[in-house]
Amino acid sequence: MVLACRGTSPHGSEGSSMKIGIIGAGNIGGNLTRRLTALGHDVSVANSRGPHTLTALAEETGATPVPVSEAARGAEIVVVTVPLKAVPDLPSGLFDGAADGFAVIDTGNYYPRQRDGRIAAIEDDGLTESRWTEQHLGHRVIKAFNGTYADDLLDKPRPAGDPERIALPVAGDDEAAKKAVRDLIDELGFDTVDAGGIDDSWRQQPDTPVYGLRGGIEAVTRALAEASPERPEAFRG
Repeated sequence: MVLACRGTSPHGSEGSSMKIGIIGAGNIGGNLTRRLTALGHDVSVANSRGPHTLTALAEETGATPVPVSEAARGAEIVVVTVPLKAVPDLPSGLFDGAADGFAVIDTGNYYPRQRDGRIAAIEDDGLTESRWTEQHLGHRVIKAFNGTYADDLLDKPRPAGDPERIALPVAGDDEAAKKAVRDLIDELGFDTVDAGGIDDSWRQQPDTPVYGLRGGIEAVTRALAEASPERPEAFRG
């Protein structure tokens, strides 16, 4: 069953400030840093090249640049937004010091031909991309933003009830973490659709009907239902 969530305030729920760690400062990570700091959250941001390369983003947003190993310290939500092939190289103890009950958002996608190389556990064993990521991180994840255009995070937020408000699919097995992530997305100015558990998250992987869809709740719900479990040829290694 998919459950929709419409926001309740002009730009989502006006919750209290949270501490959020973002690992990866590419298009999605950078724009999430911009939006979340603008909403008043305390954001730490890290990338593989080190804090000194994040000076401009920090000056623009007020986020705190940190080493990857420090990004989750005290965080209530941690966003992992790195190339899939880089996930196994993230430091051990990545989540040491995170807040109790913290949620992890996985924005990742598997691009075997363009970037990541062939991952047998995904292609031969049938793991969803986010289940594979979970196994390497050692913590349950919530899959979100993986099919979202980075510019939409800046350009497409809409008030609750606006007919142009975009809905994002959100998958995960931890219901409390999923609620925290859906509430945050609402605050960012988007509706959400519960896309099931991580084993169902193939419905929002690359080249599925919902991937990159700029649609509302009904369109997203329909696209999730229309997805095929067969991995498209273009996304096989």
